[in-house]
Amino acid sequence: MRTPWTAYASLAASMALVGSYVGLSKLLVLVFPIFLLAWLRFGIAAVAMAHWVRRDGDEAPLNAHDRWLLFWESFLGNFLFSICMLFGVARSSALAAGVIMAALPAVVALMSWAFLRERITAPVLAGIGCAVAGIALVSASKPAGGAADSSLIGNLLLVGAVCCEASYVVIGKRLTGKVSAKRISALVNLWGLALVTPFGLWQAFGFDFGGVAPGHWALLLFYSLAASMVAVWLWMTGLKHVPAASAGVFTVMLPVSAAAVGVLLLGERFSLAQAAAFGLALAGVVLATRPARA
Repeated sequence: MRTPWTAYASLAASMALVGSYVGLSKLLVLVFPIFLLAWLRFGIAAVAMAHWVRRDGDEAPLNAHDRWLLFWESFLGNFLFSICMLFGVARSSALAAGVIMAALPAVVALMSWAFLRERITAPVLAGIGCAVAGIALVSASKPAGGAADSSLIGNLLLVGAVCCEASYVVIGKRLTGKVSAKRISALVNLWGLALVTPFGLWQAFGFDFGGVAPGHWALLLFYSLAASMVAVWLWMTGLKHVPAASAGVFTVMLPVSAAAVGVLLLGERFSLAQAAAFGLALAGVVLATRPARA
């Protein structure tokens, strides 16, 4: 049975959105303290998704195991990912973040093999190789002076974000068979809001909200809805029909879009070698989505 192309499109669109807000968050962390930014994100999304919390009529009630999965999905893939990513990108560049995030397909494939017992097929393995090789080319062709924008701590935090996002993919695969994509998005966001609220309130005291420009508020609104609502719903919708190892290859769209934001909106330099690297990354997606023979 062939996987619907709408599932592939949902996965690709989700990771492209994540990559865009990873890049654009470089602008937001210059305005908002990290925990306050995360708290505002979860709070705005909680209001937008309030009607998604209710259980559908044909959906089974959550058992204790499902509730724990939702907690870990939020703690690793929402709360910890956001903190590692925001602190990391504040000490790095959007292009460097894209380079490091390209390890996602390989980490997802390994975790899906270890925890879900999924077989890694030859096309998926080739797709992973293309993704990793393409971003290795980006790393090798980083323009002179780019290293000054990064730090060891920032890069290590971004590596931590990669591991958190890979865990999010694997745990999400367990949840999609039992809970609707909309409800997963809403419940995971509520857990994130609960986890970050004490830190967000601490940084909110004394912060000059009146000094934030309208453009930054608009960017915060996009970040909140894209990160907590649209991207999660698209990912869970596609993941329901695609094995986690194959879905992991679509995470290559994250570094591609993050680097594109860095180049097009943040003025980071782009080279011909980087264009070739992104071509390799997209070739990886094509390989991973080839229909399997019966």
